[in-house]
Amino acid sequence: MTYKTAYMDCFSGISGDMLLGALLHCDLDKDYLLTELKKLQIPGLKFSASDHKDCSINSCKVVVDQSKRQDLRTFSTIKALLENSALSPTVISRSLHIFNLLAKAEAKVHGIDLEEVHFHEVGALDTIVDIVGAVIGFEHLGITRIICSPLPSGHGFIHCDHGRLPLPAPAVCELLKGVPTYGVDLAQELVTPTGAALVRGLSDGYGPLPAMTVETTGYGAGSQSLTNGQPNLLRLLIGTEQVVAEKQDVEIIETNLDDWRSEGFPYLCELLFSQGALDVTLTPILMKKGRPGYTLQVISSPAYRQQIQEIIFSETSAIGLRFRTESRRTLKRKQISVETPWGQVMAKEVTGTGRISVYPEYEECRKIAVTHKIPLQEVYHKVQTYKDVQR
Repeated sequence: MTYKTAYMDCFSGISGDMLLGALLHCDLDKDYLLTELKKLQIPGLKFSASDHKDCSINSCKVVVDQSKRQDLRTFSTIKALLENSALSPTVISRSLHIFNLLAKAEAKVHGIDLEEVHFHEVGALDTIVDIVGAVIGFEHLGITRIICSPLPSGHGFIHCDHGRLPLPAPAVCELLKGVPTYGVDLAQELVTPTGAALVRGLSDGYGPLPAMTVETTGYGAGSQSLTNGQPNLLRLLIGTEQVVAEKQDVEIIETNLDDWRSEGFPYLCELLFSQGALDVTLTPILMKKGRPGYTLQVISSPAYRQQIQEIIFSETSAIGLRFRTESRRTLKRKQISVETPWGQVMAKEVTGTGRISVYPEYEECRKIAVTHKIPLQEVYHKVQTYKDVQR
């Protein structure tokens, strides 16, 4: 399946104006965007989009005109604005989802009800333009999949309407639950609450740049200069991604064992497979001081990471584990039933590039070989070459 994919490369963090600037730099038409935003019927809604250079990199800087005093808007007010607008249903629903995430985070952090939320981060005009504008932009550019890089987190404090708050801001911490982040030695705000809400509300996944054919690259400028001299930009890469249904992210869990009885391996495999392991291997190695040992490797879905680790700790002598996430691609496969001289046998049919292979199920073939006192390889051969197949 082919997707038009956008990759948000947040090497200096993310804010709403940075993302909107990057979209405009990726050829989102400013006049179209302004026409769509005016459907919100907010008096005095204007913004500028100007060329900007940071570390000699061309970018787009967005500034919302807030010279005209705006009423303090609550989450309910913004919800009514969107629902009563002439924007597309998709833009309305996605924008509401992002505002809802932001309002819930602020409500939880400050201990108030969602309907009582009325504060700068949700009610200000620039936040409305940034969030609704980004959703409009992605829809207009035909983006069907959005991936975000891990996010950098600065430290220190920031002054806002709520007083002096630690960085990352409490609402940002709430919004980024489950999102990959890493700390950097910068006493500056790198991810704003609006930026965090956009990441959570728009992203289909997180990680490195996916395999894609890049067609457009744009840079959106932030409003501050970073003290370490790096460009305060958000890079947006848009292109075509070929996503294969069989391609998956898997968890690789490993440990080295030098004082474990390997006869427990078959039992360990049964436990691991029962808890979601996709593959288990045990490799002989030579460890320090010449001691023989083993490397145990388990491949599983990331969803089963915790129970797999617990089994390894409880059933082996491991005192530490290494784990990482990798991508894999497997060929298309399906279960089939093969009619043989000894009855039906289940097998896997694997479709590759220009070829189809049949792989019999070992346990069924073993039972036939034992029952009929014939070589196991003969059973395998019959299953792999037999013509009467039920798919």
